[in-house]
Amino acid sequence: MAGSVLDSLPYDGGWCAMGRDVLTRPAPPPPCTERYGRHGEHVVEVWPAPRARAPVVLVVHGGFWRAAYDRRHLRPMAHALAARGYMVVVPEYRRTGAGGGWPGTFDDIAAATDAVGPLALRYDADPARQVWAGHSAGGHLVLWAAARHRLPARSRWHRPPAGAGVLCLAGCTSLGLAALWDLDGGAVRALLGGAPARVPQRYALADPGWLLPAGVRARLLHGTADAQVPLAMSRAYAARARRLGDAVTLEELPGADHFAPIDPRSPVWPRVLAAVADLADTGAAAGPGVRSAHD
Repeated sequence: MAGSVLDSLPYDGGWCAMGRDVLTRPAPPPPCTERYGRHGEHVVEVWPAPRARAPVVLVVHGGFWRAAYDRRHLRPMAHALAARGYMVVVPEYRRTGAGGGWPGTFDDIAAATDAVGPLALRYDADPARQVWAGHSAGGHLVLWAAARHRLPARSRWHRPPAGAGVLCLAGCTSLGLAALWDLDGGAVRALLGGAPARVPQRYALADPGWLLPAGVRARLLHGTADAQVPLAMSRAYAARARRLGDAVTLEELPGADHFAPIDPRSPVWPRVLAAVADLADTGAAAGPGVRSAHD
């Protein structure tokens, strides 16, 4: 598999770490819980909107795809988004160390994102106004899910464009770089079952950078003080996406750490809200990405 600029950037690990308080902060439980499949992890937490035809915000948690982290740390964020009038959907999915990885994690994210439209109808929200947000590894997963129409037609994950806008928060946008930089001690190798040289076809199907142009409107927010996923990764993804014609913007958050974009108490939270509102109000489609990247 030929390499790209995303797979060759150096990693400067000199960012300072900041607070992780949001990971353990108590928050109200969800008003509703639904299922999107038969596995124990096929659960979505739902915050219904207070008014009909509200936009729907799907939020996918991170944690380097590992079972040590689950959806509960997104409850402060979900509660804050619901207070702004959105229907909020937070799915769980199988992670490495508990039955996830290749292909189960991708099966689950495909099924969870497919369920958003029907859930919107069930809760009287607007299925035509969807924002798919993801943090860290969740950022990778929503970018991948939004680009499934770029997968080969024979893939079980292939589907027509979903029409959702994508908000990637401190996202792991390049699996190739994650492997090269050995982020979180081999997290991406655990996800895909090996390094790029060992399982190149898996990287080609799972890495959002290889599925560009996706024809999806996406906004990337990334802190300059992120010690877990370097800002250089989002810079490289955004540059490549724009070169290929996608409407992708990158907003750098000065001094923000990895967790600030999911923390409603952080100084950057108003910028997250503005990005959600922009994607919900203006739609998702942009750019040429209508054919399979493997055609």
